[in-house]
Amino acid sequence: MRRSWRNILSLALLAMFSAAPAGAQPAGTMTWAVHVTLATRWLDPAEADAEITPFMIFYALHDALVKPMPASLNAPSLAESWTMSKDGRVWEFVLRKGARFHNGDPVTGEDVKFSFERYRGAAAPILKERVREVQVVDPGRVRFHLKDPWPDFMTFYGTSASGAAWIVPKKYMEKVGEDGFRRAPIGAGPYKFVSLQPGIELVLEAFDGYWRKTPAVKRLILRSIPDESTRAAALKHGEVDIAYFLNGPIADNVRRTPGLTLSATRTNGVLFLMFPDQWTAGSPWADRRVRMAASLAIDRQAINEAESLGFSGPTGNIVPRHQDFALPIPPDPYDPKRAKALLAEAGYPNGLDAGEFTPFPPYNSMGEAIANYLSAVGIRTRVRTMERAALLSAWRDKKLKGLFVGATGSAGNASTRLESLATARGVLAFGSIPEVDNLFQAQIQEMDRKKREDALFQIQRIVHERVVFAPIWENGFIRAFGPRVEEAGLTLIPAFPYSAPLEELRLKR
Repeated sequence: MRRSWRNILSLALLAMFSAAPAGAQPAGTMTWAVHVTLATRWLDPAEADAEITPFMIFYALHDALVKPMPASLNAPSLAESWTMSKDGRVWEFVLRKGARFHNGDPVTGEDVKFSFERYRGAAAPILKERVREVQVVDPGRVRFHLKDPWPDFMTFYGTSASGAAWIVPKKYMEKVGEDGFRRAPIGAGPYKFVSLQPGIELVLEAFDGYWRKTPAVKRLILRSIPDESTRAAALKHGEVDIAYFLNGPIADNVRRTPGLTLSATRTNGVLFLMFPDQWTAGSPWADRRVRMAASLAIDRQAINEAESLGFSGPTGNIVPRHQDFALPIPPDPYDPKRAKALLAEAGYPNGLDAGEFTPFPPYNSMGEAIANYLSAVGIRTRVRTMERAALLSAWRDKKLKGLFVGATGSAGNASTRLESLATARGVLAFGSIPEVDNLFQAQIQEMDRKKREDALFQIQRIVHERVVFAPIWENGFIRAFGPRVEEAGLTLIPAFPYSAPLEELRLKR
């Protein structure tokens, strides 16, 4: 076994970052206005979707062996260190001494094994296929035996690409069962569960036994306020301390309000136009020219300025530029004249009826803008709004038709992003290209970085040239906080859209 220099550096940085004043006691209540309906399944990392939103709760209630932190995107947490065998098939984790769940039980290797085997989220098929066995060496050591060398094991396991590394208590789960756990979840994170009104409010309280340090804020309340103007008003009136997802004129108004601070970050999220019917013979969308026309019809920068105050980054790739193995691809230009010509070439000189168009909530106004641009070149749609959970479920079940805006904000690299969206096995893919599938399979086990990069670059070029997607932008996620907040935690973890780590939050005293 060998320890990487990156691992050693992460340990050193984490130690520096974790230092906290002795004797500090948690105090006060911080309230968030969140933009989504709080779902019961988000209390359980085993249910983690291929999106970043549930991690706003995971960082509070739970802890992971390895997770993105200020020091590193693969920072040690419940695992104090790890090693990989020379052949790349065995990963061994040494658990942190003294880490405990909220009920006082120690975090052990049995909990790690149990949590992984129980994990059934979006990345489960990928992980379960490639991990042969999880072995508990002793209470403080766990080994993951892979079937073959897999360079992306830690990319999936140690980031928000999945929830598989987040640990739940085996004994408690076996005692209360799945339903009991959802009603009263116990984790090993900095905050304990108090109550949940599904769709309305989640209440959490500081855990004074958290290994890293006791949070400074005693009570954390996540309040679901789906309407953007209502979230902004709540922030202005001091009813909440942080408001998430603010766009356009509302965000600009908040920016100009004394005492409020606007904060934006370029996340892992990419929004893109999806053409699920392109894989159906005879569909207009099976013609590349029609898909290209839709892409050329969209003025990405104009929408960016109107919807996200210019904080988003128009792009031609579903892989964000800052992720490993990303190929920088400029966005398609805004060219409605060329779009109309392509439609005519494809046999639609008078345009076409494209059926339903579903924006990705809560980006409904952005979706309406896209629909207007499509209509201007003759691609006529009927905008249909869906609740977020319903859309994600329909997407996974391949039940969406027409056009819709897709979005994913999970961490990882080009390989993880492409696997879910552009391969035959992708949980969010409606179809795939054989050449892409072959290239993808070739790079999965490739330990030579340059060879992997060449294959992944080629895949991204093919996906772009075939117009499998019409990428819109890398999302600039806008938040704001009020005058009571001393540390909002909004910029501590790179590309993470929510406050974290939560033990760093502070209110002014």
